[in-house]
Amino acid sequence: MSNTRLPLGDYVQLLLRHDLLADKGPVPADLTAPVALVSCDSQVVIPHTLFVCKGAKFKEDYLRQAMDSGAFVYVSEKPYPNIPLPCLRVTDIRQAMGLLADFAYGHPSGKLTITGLTGTKGKTTTAYYIKSIVDTWLASQGHRESALLSTIVTDDGLERKTAKLTTPEPLDLQRHLSNAVTAGADYLTMEVSSQALKYGRVIGVDLSCAVFLNIGEDHISPVEHPDLEDYLRSKLLIFRQAKNACISMDCDHAAEVAAAAARCERVLTFSQKHPEADVYGTNVRKEGNQIAFHVRTPRYEGELAISTPGLFNVENALAAVTVAEAYGIPYEAVREGLLKAFVPGRMEHYTSADGQISVIVDYSHNGMSLQNALRSVRTEYPDRQLTVLFGCTGGKGIDRREGMGNAAGEFAHRIILTEDDPGPEEVEDICADIGVFLKKWNKDYTVIPNREQAVETAILEASRPAVVLLAGKGCEVYQKRKNGPEPCIPDGVLAQHALEKYDRKQSQ
Repeated sequence: MSNTRLPLGDYVQLLLRHDLLADKGPVPADLTAPVALVSCDSQVVIPHTLFVCKGAKFKEDYLRQAMDSGAFVYVSEKPYPNIPLPCLRVTDIRQAMGLLADFAYGHPSGKLTITGLTGTKGKTTTAYYIKSIVDTWLASQGHRESALLSTIVTDDGLERKTAKLTTPEPLDLQRHLSNAVTAGADYLTMEVSSQALKYGRVIGVDLSCAVFLNIGEDHISPVEHPDLEDYLRSKLLIFRQAKNACISMDCDHAAEVAAAAARCERVLTFSQKHPEADVYGTNVRKEGNQIAFHVRTPRYEGELAISTPGLFNVENALAAVTVAEAYGIPYEAVREGLLKAFVPGRMEHYTSADGQISVIVDYSHNGMSLQNALRSVRTEYPDRQLTVLFGCTGGKGIDRREGMGNAAGEFAHRIILTEDDPGPEEVEDICADIGVFLKKWNKDYTVIPNREQAVETAILEASRPAVVLLAGKGCEVYQKRKNGPEPCIPDGVLAQHALEKYDRKQSQ
C-alpha cells in the first residue's frame, strides 16, 4: 500500500469526515498505532492489519481468523462481542471500504488518466479499441503501453491475469490502480459495471473520461437490479466522478443520459443517426474482412476501419474515437489503433478450408447483444443458413432467457441450446425456459447440454453454405456449475477443432 504505516487515527479521521462512524464516543483503539495493511480477506492478513468485515455472507469465523493472523482492529456495521478486538462501527460498510481502500493506496487514480466505460453491451470491445488507440499514440512518443481492467483480463503493468469480475472489489481495484502508477502506465482503461457503481466499488476513483454506450434490459433479477429504472440509475452514477463524458445520442434514454452527463466539465457526443453529434459516423460498409466507415470529428474528417466483424461494432469504434477526441489523440493514431485492435472472444472469425462454413465466436450473453450480433451476421451473410448456439446463466439475469430467445427466434434459421454458466440450475431447465419464447416464433430448437458436443454438432451438421454463431462464452475458460467454476475449452478452440474435422472429411 502507498500509505502503509500511517497511524490508525488518520483512517478514523477519514471515516469521521464522511460521517460514517456510528458511535460518536471515543474510539476504543490506539489511534497512534500504524496500519500495515487494509484487508477484507481473512487469508490476506499481516500484523497490524485493519480488517474490513463486508458481505452478506460474512461469518464471525473470518474475523477470528484475521485476528489470529495479526488484525488489530476491525471495521463493521455490527460489533462481534466474542472477538476481543476494537471495532470501528460504521453506518455503510461499502462506502467505508471504498474510502479506506482509496486512502490506503494513496489515491492512485489522481496520478492516472482513467477512462471508465459502462453500458449493457460493447464495454469490452470498446475498452480494447481505446487501449489500442492510446497505445499506438503512446508508442509514437516512446512511452510504455497503457493498463487495462476488463471483463477478459486484468493487466495493470505489474499483474496480468484472467479477470474474475468486470470491475474488481475496492481493495483489489485500488491495488491495481496503484500497480499501474508504479509500472509507469500513465493511462488506464476500465470497464465499470452497474453493480460496481451501485455498490460503491469505484468510490474514490477519479475518471478523466466516462463513456456511456447504451442501456437495455439486462441484469434485472432479485439479486441484481429489481427493474430497469434501478439499472439505469446505477449506470448514470458514473458521471459523478468524471471530468469528461462521452455519450451516445443513439441509445435508449439518451435524454436522461445527457442530463446526468451535464455535470461533467465537457460532454462529447457520438452518433450514426444525428449529424449534430461531435463525432458522426456514416457510410458504414463491409470491405473484405474489414468494416469501414466515414467519420467527422471537431478536429478532422476521414475514413476509418475495424478488423472486428460485426456492423454493430461501429458504435463501439465511434465511442473510442470520441475518447481519443477528448484526449487530443491525432487521426493517424486513431486510424492505426482501430485497424489493428483485436478483442479476444468478441466476433472472432474462423472459416473452413473450402469457405463453406464460417464460424463466429462472440460473448453476446443478453438479448440486446445477441440481437445485434445476429442482425449483423444476417446482413453480412445473407445467402447462408444461420445457426446460433447459446445458453443462459443460472440463478441470475433471468430476463436474458426471454431476450435471447426472442433474438434467436427472430433471426436464426437453426437453434441449438446448451450450457452457459448454469450455476445452481439444471441446463435442461434453463433451455426449457428459453424454449417458451422460441415457440412464439414457431422455431424448433435442439438441446445439447454438453457444450463441446453442441459446438461440434452446430458446425458439422450445418446445411452449407453456413454461418454459425457461438454466443455467450467468448474466450472464457471456466463453466460456473453447481460446485463452482470448472475448466472448459473456450469456444474458439472448439470451433477450430470442429472445422479441422470438417476439413479432413472434405479432403478424403
